[in-house]
Amino acid sequence: MNQLWWFTLPILLLPIWWHRRKREQHKAELLATARFLPRAEPRQTRAWRWNDVILLLVRCLMLATAIAWLADPVMPWRGDTVVVAIGTDPKWVEQQAAQAGLAKADRLSMPAAQTITWLRAHQREWRPEARLLVVGDLPMPALLPEFGRRIELRTLARRPEKTERHVHIVSERPEQWRRVFAAEGVTIDATPSAKTALIVWDRKDTPPPSLRAPLWLVTDTAAFPELGKAPQVDGLRYADSPRGRLWHSDAWPPQTADAARALLDNWQRLHAGPPAYTAPSRVFEASSAARAPEPSGALRDMLMAALVALFVLERILTHARRR
Repeated sequence: MNQLWWFTLPILLLPIWWHRRKREQHKAELLATARFLPRAEPRQTRAWRWNDVILLLVRCLMLATAIAWLADPVMPWRGDTVVVAIGTDPKWVEQQAAQAGLAKADRLSMPAAQTITWLRAHQREWRPEARLLVVGDLPMPALLPEFGRRIELRTLARRPEKTERHVHIVSERPEQWRRVFAAEGVTIDATPSAKTALIVWDRKDTPPPSLRAPLWLVTDTAAFPELGKAPQVDGLRYADSPRGRLWHSDAWPPQTADAARALLDNWQRLHAGPPAYTAPSRVFEASSAARAPEPSGALRDMLMAALVALFVLERILTHARRR
């Protein structure tokens, strides 16, 4: 849709028409000896001076630059490239690049989670004959992406990083809560710290104002007014507060293994987020229906700088012309 702005190029005729319509009236002053001469109306003539031509050229360039900025032109300039996800084994990258015949191709590193989205937005920057190889531990996207060019994807799942989760329990029955988190290898903190990801508040009194955590498991809503009118889903009430996100259920603490497992699954799925799975290796063939989802902005910064410079130059010439 952005390329439709090129159809507004005829607007460049407006400054030309405006300059041609302008008239310059000769200044005349009355003289004492001119009162006996016949009256003559002052005449207006077109007077093109060198600064008029320069000003017209600058205004036309400014309009053309503005249209180009809106149209977001992209000049294909990239050649053969190997896109490497950050954290990938360099030896494995070189091995895959050599197998694909791209040992001497340019290297481009970026975060694995942003690689697919970035490629879709910037796919117009590669020349038609360029080859593109993507390597690394890329997370599987929710939908199968489509590209306007052929892209080969080779992935290698890394070892999952060990995540350490800390829980602080404030309860008169701490052993029941400890059994809930025992199977997950969660660290139980005696005192809350910056690493504490979850606080279990199984008491009727209100916690101190300085106590904060990303997630709270609350058994008594009287200590947390935010839960009074909180929405409820599958028996779980939730609300956001300055202390952190609050969860409440009448069935806590869990009494069975299935209830404890369901609580831990909800913690992972609703709060921590689902784990990322590595996308399988495959080849994305060029699709004629694929379009860049958003402007790539490859030249937008330079065009904006040129537009500002032309605007400043146009103001200077206009001011100089009036003097």
